[in-house]
Amino acid sequence: MVITTRALNRATLARQLLLERAPVDVEEALRRVVALQAQQPGSPYVALWNRVAGFDPGRLDGAVDGFRAVRSTLMRLTLHLVHAEDYRAFREGMEPTLRGSRLGDHRFRAAGFTPADADALLPGLLAYAERPRSGAEMRALIEESRGGPVEPVAWRMIRQYAPLWHAPTGPPWSYGTAQSFVTADSRPRLGDPDASAAGLAALVLRYLEGFGPASVADMAQFSMTQQKRIREVLGTLDGRLDRCEGPGGTVLYDVPGAALPDEDVPAPPRLMAMWDSVLLAYADRGRVIPPEYRKSVIRVNGDVLPTLLVDGYVAGVWRPVDGGVEVSAFHRLPARVWEESAVEAEALGAFLADRDPLVYRRYDHWWVKGLPVVETKVFPARRA
Repeated sequence: MVITTRALNRATLARQLLLERAPVDVEEALRRVVALQAQQPGSPYVALWNRVAGFDPGRLDGAVDGFRAVRSTLMRLTLHLVHAEDYRAFREGMEPTLRGSRLGDHRFRAAGFTPADADALLPGLLAYAERPRSGAEMRALIEESRGGPVEPVAWRMIRQYAPLWHAPTGPPWSYGTAQSFVTADSRPRLGDPDASAAGLAALVLRYLEGFGPASVADMAQFSMTQQKRIREVLGTLDGRLDRCEGPGGTVLYDVPGAALPDEDVPAPPRLMAMWDSVLLAYADRGRVIPPEYRKSVIRVNGDVLPTLLVDGYVAGVWRPVDGGVEVSAFHRLPARVWEESAVEAEALGAFLADRDPLVYRRYDHWWVKGLPVVETKVFPARRA
């Protein structure tokens, strides 16, 4: 089977619950979308608001408070929110990448630490964090063990490598600036090649369920894993996956029976969260981001702006402003699209008003520095 670029776009939208909001609870939604990038605490809430019919943020609060949805450093070395049942396999699959990038970082060594030092510290650190501990408390424990001050970069590398979950610290988005940590309930096996291979196989299958069809390069991009490891894992999954041919003859893999909607199925406008996974899950970002807009949306420092999707593709950006939501398009949009976008923006403004109406205000400097905006409209928050 040959699949077109547009059909791949529709497959992504369908599996990411973006063709229509799904009548599922937040935990099922989190499993279906695989992982939500979560370095900005409000983004998982905005992401699920886009995907879940009648989304109640209190349900996500409850899942986080009960550690059924957990936040930890995982794919692409960034914070993700995942279902607790997925955490162990994902963390084991990411072990070589996390160990090499965190404990092998030259800054870690320059701070006087070796991987062996981290291994020696971990048992005591994880025992100490059996109940939530602040970052200051955990850093102090390391300093006590080391007999002297520990540079911030060393503590950062250790906490990102250790199997720790971020413990919730309160409203409006469950996690605040005062970080707290707790040892993962489902403790991964670190440094075990068999566990890592099995974990990566599970991660690949889950990725394809939520983002497929996809290439080896796509899977490597999503996880920041070497393509060689991906190919080795695919070899162990022989017979469990379908193959098809993508644009340019690229070999794509998929799980049998997954959604492959017609390429002409309508895709409604969506106002996506910062760092939404659909913008970052592929080596070929053109599945969702037109090439001419990529640098405007994915900034040089790694910030990924909140975007407007039109017909399934990035067509602009949005930001919260006093009293509502400002939507800016990179090209002229038909009146009908603006009308549909207005409905989304007014509802989003009302959603944010109950939590944090200016959730992304700290990123306004990207607008000040200039974006290729052609049209801008401001929509007031819809009143109940």
